[in-house]
Amino acid sequence: MGNPFVRKLGYGARLTDADREILEAVCTRTRLVRAHTDLIQEGDNPRNVHLLLEGFVCRYKVLHDGKRQIVAFFVPGDICDLHVHILGEMDHSIGTLVDSLMVEIDPSTVEALTSNPRINRALWWGTLVDEGTLREWLVNMGQRPADQQMGHIFCELLLRLQAVGRAEGDRFTLPLTQQELADTMGVTVVHVNRVLKHLRREGLVELNGREIRIPDVRRLRTFSDFEPNYLHLRETDRDKGPAVREKVPV
Repeated sequence: MGNPFVRKLGYGARLTDADREILEAVCTRTRLVRAHTDLIQEGDNPRNVHLLLEGFVCRYKVLHDGKRQIVAFFVPGDICDLHVHILGEMDHSIGTLVDSLMVEIDPSTVEALTSNPRINRALWWGTLVDEGTLREWLVNMGQRPADQQMGHIFCELLLRLQAVGRAEGDRFTLPLTQQELADTMGVTVVHVNRVLKHLRREGLVELNGREIRIPDVRRLRTFSDFEPNYLHLRETDRDKGPAVREKVPV
């Protein structure tokens, strides 16, 4: 499958073999973090950057009444806030959803990476994609009904996982409980269950344990009003990496 970090940054800049070797070297010191473990909590003093190589991680906020709102997912290849060490304290928490393979990158290594113009461009591209994804999530929660919200999330995850070689064709592993989906969409678990049944009944998704299959990707995209431009994974005329070859049935 290859290194997902190197694969992802390849969409942000045209990396050389030497650049890829630098990025591979960053990923050599890994640690396994068990599911449902906070990598960092709101109020903590941030220092090291967290890079996800395998697993599933979320960014979240907890309200005073104990309710949790998940505001971002991290998939293999994602960095959890590149310049977080600039902040005096964390304004949100980041935690694993499943057992995850992580790399901690210290500020001096971040500085060394950003001194390379191609890697710096790729890292800035990743930061801008994160911002675009947040904007799309705001639109999703503010304007789309729950069934479209859920379909949109599934379309996004399929494409992001395809981009780093962690999805096969029209299916991928969805390591989320119904409670975690509820925390993401801002609805109850009962509502999530109802929406999942609706999507399955309409033939838009198929679920088998933790595996989700989208039998007609174009149909689910249309239903969910999903436009993948905010992920910026297509080849452009600028100095970018290869385009994602989306495995969408004709």
